[in-house]
Amino acid sequence: MDFNTFLFYLFTATSVIYITHLGFYLIGASLYDVWQARRRMRFHMPQSIVRLHPNVTVLVPAHNEEKVIERCLQSIFKNSYSNFDVMVVNDASTDATKHIVNLYRKLHPEYKLRVIHRHMNTGKGAALNYALGRYVKSKFVMMLDADSVLASDAIERAISYFSDPTVVGVAANVQVMNQHTTLSILQKFEHMIGYRAKKTYSLTNCEFVVGGVASTYRTKSIRAIGFYDTDTMTEDISLSMKIVARGNKANRLVYAADVMAMTEPVESFRGLFRQRYRWKYGSFQNILKHNQLIGKNDQNYTSMLTIYRLPMALLSEILLLLLPFTWAYAVYLMVMHNSLILLLGTYITMTAYMFLTLWYDEHLRFRERLYLTLYVPLAYFIFYIMDVIQVMAVTLCVLRAHRLVQRHSSGSIWHSPSRIGGQVIGVPATNSVQVMEKTHE
Repeated sequence: MDFNTFLFYLFTATSVIYITHLGFYLIGASLYDVWQARRRMRFHMPQSIVRLHPNVTVLVPAHNEEKVIERCLQSIFKNSYSNFDVMVVNDASTDATKHIVNLYRKLHPEYKLRVIHRHMNTGKGAALNYALGRYVKSKFVMMLDADSVLASDAIERAISYFSDPTVVGVAANVQVMNQHTTLSILQKFEHMIGYRAKKTYSLTNCEFVVGGVASTYRTKSIRAIGFYDTDTMTEDISLSMKIVARGNKANRLVYAADVMAMTEPVESFRGLFRQRYRWKYGSFQNILKHNQLIGKNDQNYTSMLTIYRLPMALLSEILLLLLPFTWAYAVYLMVMHNSLILLLGTYITMTAYMFLTLWYDEHLRFRERLYLTLYVPLAYFIFYIMDVIQVMAVTLCVLRAHRLVQRHSSGSIWHSPSRIGGQVIGVPATNSVQVMEKTHE
């Protein structure tokens, strides 16, 4: 087989996989929407677990979060759920985080807020483990990154999913805050597309990734697995994979499209690359750590997880490595045949998919949909930026592959990225920072 024939088969196989998955996600997400609509109709029925009002602890790990910590707390305490408390784990912040949280607690004595100050930067996973092991006594626990905000009904809706006794963890619908920059728009579309795919994973019970933003768990379940591991770059994926490794039929992870949270976008190309490298390297670490699940034929696991989802997670990264070759071959075909039909067909397909994803989103206001629709015709080309970053991140992972099997604690240092801060629509303006500034005048 010559190189040209190899590229032809590679290009064809890649195209078939991508198109098949688009169709799979469209059908799966639509069926999930039907299930969700029926679920909302019985949401307020007496047998709902929400009626029991079990106690929930919202755990907020923080390291140098002075720009955003109060905004985060304000969004939590706006929640409609009545039986919850908040714990902030200040992991040796060197900025004003400690003072802002302490002052916020003094200004709002009516809130159930506890602050745990750590004197050493032990890392996010270790900081969460410290609070979970020593202080969390509630039946359920929600983790929330300090740069994120919760919708006012997020806790109530998250807890409602646990009326199913097999559900152990609930992943939230995380959207990117509007910053009106190319990178933020890119990340916003990417999150919408990615989380729509999670609808299919949840419906077919093959989800194994629950992010750190507004993830909710049964406390006894994560206590049984020893909480977070600190030997990978992504402690949140490590936790969720440890859960499904016990058998994902009896320990289900579900995606909750109606549990809304918002998070800040990454501001720079360098920051975005570092984030995606960490995500991918951590994913590789965790999949290799639980490689025995791939292809496993066991009644405790769904075949969608062991035969489809986990192998595809690895295959998708391989396809990313091959992306430059498929790009080059596509350009070669267009030049040889003096035709742009290939590019046009791909552009129309992806643009239509992004348009459907945007207008089927449950949480965007009509005005915001109209605004983002203006970017849809350009989104296909903007996504090439993300493709380049992803290819670079996977390539670096491969170059450092020898370290993947040498697991050691990676939680000893925690560097929080730069934060944007500012007010978010629906979250009251903060005042502790201003009070603190006046105190020091």
